Amino acid sequence: MSAVTTTPRTRKDSRLQFALLDWKTITKRNLLTYVRKPDLLVFSTIQPVMFVLLFVYVWGGAMQKNLPAGVSYIDFLMPGIFVQTVTFGATGTAIGLAADLKSGLIERFRSLPMARSAVLFGRTGADLARNIFVAVLMAAVGFLVQFRIHGTWYAFVGAMMLVLAFGYVFSWVMATIGLIARDPESAQAAAFPLMAPLVFASSAFVPITSMPGWLQAWAKFQPVSVTANAARNLVLGRPAGEDVLKTLLWCVVLLVVFVPLAVRRYRKAA
Repeated sequence: MSAVTTTPRTRKDSRLQFALLDWKTITKRNLLTYVRKPDLLVFSTIQPVMFVLLFVYVWGGAMQKNLPAGVSYIDFLMPGIFVQTVTFGATGTAIGLAADLKSGLIERFRSLPMARSAVLFGRTGADLARNIFVAVLMAAVGFLVQFRIHGTWYAFVGAMMLVLAFGYVFSWVMATIGLIARDPESAQAAAFPLMAPLVFASSAFVPITSMPGWLQAWAKFQPVSVTANAARNLVLGRPAGEDVLKTLLWCVVLLVVFVPLAVRRYRKAA
């Protein structure tokens, strides 16, 4: 267990300054976990790399037949892989909070003179930093297997920022699940049934038009598909304004719903 020390405070400090210092401390504590246990970071990067290689070299030929003329499957796939990576990566938020809860660390945090929000914002902030690292790595892997950007580099950076924003928002969904589950095993088991229909029944890997009609109704409007479509259109140099707005709307809705839920569960957790 990583040691956590609170920063000395004076009366001149505001409550916001207190909170920011506490968020920074907890974020640093969670990031140090990846430094001291690098296998956590290694295993979280192996899975998306395997997905890229599997889809491109095993199923890519079959998938290509369903794409519009002039669009290669790797260029279609990689934006979806980015979204899939940050969505699956959010599981670490659930597992990390559940592990801290089970070990009694949450109770210790609650007994310290620190902002109650620091544990949640520190956890999600650290996972955002991890997602940035993994997203950069996945982009490098994509370029190695002939992924190409057809729009501008500004649009590509915008697509990655949009994906990372969605990953951060989804971490709050997983934070709620982790606090409800209360132990790492249950958190991992509870997360997959939520993520599977979002990731695999989406436009991340295949065009929605290739799905049965009843499934298209779900896949078309759910947040993973909307985010994948927005990132894909930006990368392919296509009009993306509507999909970007839909993604931002989903992010706002999920934050409005799950931030209060996570905070409420945290207050009742210990």
